[in-house]
Amino acid sequence: MQLISFDLQSNFGFFRKPETNNTLNVSYNMIHKPALLGILGAIIGLAGYRKKGELPEYYEKLADLKIGIAPLDHDNGNFSKTPIKYSNTVGYANKGTNFLTEELTLISPKYRVYLLLDEAIETQRRLLDNLERGNSEFIPYFGKNEFTAWWDKQSVIKHNYTLAALNENESVPILSLFAKNQNITKNSELAEVNFLGAWESDENPFMYFERLPVGFNLNLMQYQLEEMVFSNYEIMNAHTLPNLYHLLTENRYVQLH
Repeated sequence: MQLISFDLQSNFGFFRKPETNNTLNVSYNMIHKPALLGILGAIIGLAGYRKKGELPEYYEKLADLKIGIAPLDHDNGNFSKTPIKYSNTVGYANKGTNFLTEELTLISPKYRVYLLLDEAIETQRRLLDNLERGNSEFIPYFGKNEFTAWWDKQSVIKHNYTLAALNENESVPILSLFAKNQNITKNSELAEVNFLGAWESDENPFMYFERLPVGFNLNLMQYQLEEMVFSNYEIMNAHTLPNLYHLLTENRYVQLH
């Protein structure tokens, strides 16, 4: 198994929140696993959505892939956003009138993506090869066709790693988004105290929370959501987090979902 990372970016991004209305559409700030699987599927040429109620080929073949995500060049976990207005004059969409909509769009989103790849699986072996060569079968994009995404093949890194083995009282830095596990705060009257350890001295301390899609509810065919956290604090009680990996060279940790 290879644990790799690469840096994925675009000039703009829009990962639509399904609960927003048609007049003002809002994007998730972080790229989420279902969207990222679509990009990875495009890189190796897997088909997308073809029929309502059916999962796309890329999701069926890559859903079990372990993925970690970390924002880069951000402001305390946030990316700048700008409203973009559209006028849709297509008759069947508007019933004879112009339809106006607005999308709150991410500016210059950039993420470090961590992947745990099994080279014995053909699709994952092909994915590693394409990432290292900087090749993509289809054009990847951040939520909309016009928001082309790219990565520099020089950013692809193979990490030395082990599955984390932490002591109960140990606090550690986690580089990626991680799930807000209830076990972390179950013994604390004040979550802010027991949840957090130290932080890097040259940075302002912050915590970022967002409820993000981590997969699909196959019965309802809609996103399965989970509260995710990103922080430069060291995290206490991290031994309770599943799928936590220790990057040995960096002496940092990532959680893969």
